[in-house]
Amino acid sequence: MQTRQQPIGSGFSPSSTTSDVISGINLSGKTAIVTGGYAGLGLETTRTFASAGAQVIVPARDIQKAAAALEGIPQVEIAAMDLLDPESIDHFVHAFIGSRRTLEILVNSAGIMGLPQLTRDTRGYEYHFATNHLGHFQLTTGLLPALRKAGNARVVCVSAWAHRLSDVVFDDPNFEHRDYRPMLGYAQSKTANILMAVGLDARERNNGVRAFSLHPGSILTDLGRHFTQEQRQAFGVLDEQGNRIVDPAKQLKTVEQGAATQVWCATSPRLDGMGGVYCENVEVAGMVPPDERSGWAGDDSTRKVGVMPHAVDPVSADRLWALSELLLAA
Repeated sequence: MQTRQQPIGSGFSPSSTTSDVISGINLSGKTAIVTGGYAGLGLETTRTFASAGAQVIVPARDIQKAAAALEGIPQVEIAAMDLLDPESIDHFVHAFIGSRRTLEILVNSAGIMGLPQLTRDTRGYEYHFATNHLGHFQLTTGLLPALRKAGNARVVCVSAWAHRLSDVVFDDPNFEHRDYRPMLGYAQSKTANILMAVGLDARERNNGVRAFSLHPGSILTDLGRHFTQEQRQAFGVLDEQGNRIVDPAKQLKTVEQGAATQVWCATSPRLDGMGGVYCENVEVAGMVPPDERSGWAGDDSTRKVGVMPHAVDPVSADRLWALSELLLAA
């Protein structure tokens, strides 16, 4: 698996935008589902797919907020769904499968980050893990019949640089026996996103379904609403005056630049025949060098790139798959 993590010479760069990567690509007649598709990176992804001719379905917990954000974008449908509510996910899945449509693109873009206090859902599962991973796992596996029916489908899991900070702690994914730290909860879920793509691709490639994961960059969106201005300055996304810093070479991007990698993963013909890889800066990422695999400074995400071995380990991917099925069946 690690040898797959080799840049392919995409022709794009950290400053490439969604308009750059979608240029010349026609999605007419194709259906895409984008979770979180009415805010931040997800909204830009929805807009880009629609501009290329795709029919885009946006699952939303807040229908009114979604309708306001998506107003004026053609070929967009909104459907009720909450990633923390298994019944609502099942309802969404059953409705889509019942429509007998094929599904060419699924982008799992929704997420939460940095909850200050340990929070659990009604099942007792930690919020980051439940929302960012388990909800998407349930949605994706439920939609497999429509993805397989497409014959050439892609699933894109939006992860983050933060996966460096934690593997999936299989013995305690819900922080029942260890101290909770906001970024550890987030980091574990982001590693899970990458491992899910690895596991899904291994299981479904022969059925015409390929999976990818990615780091979009550090983008100032509502995802970081739980951080103070001082914390954002420490992360390097705001200057001393509180202004947003944009420097794509340091992973500090606009929304259009940040969403470019997930749009590329979902649509680029350069990725035909590939899957199970982690991408960044509109390119397949390399592995993190051995001398960078321990320790962390607050500004590392602006200087260091690559994927950690723990996040693309096929054994861990299988272990996560089994754990996810067990937790969803409980």
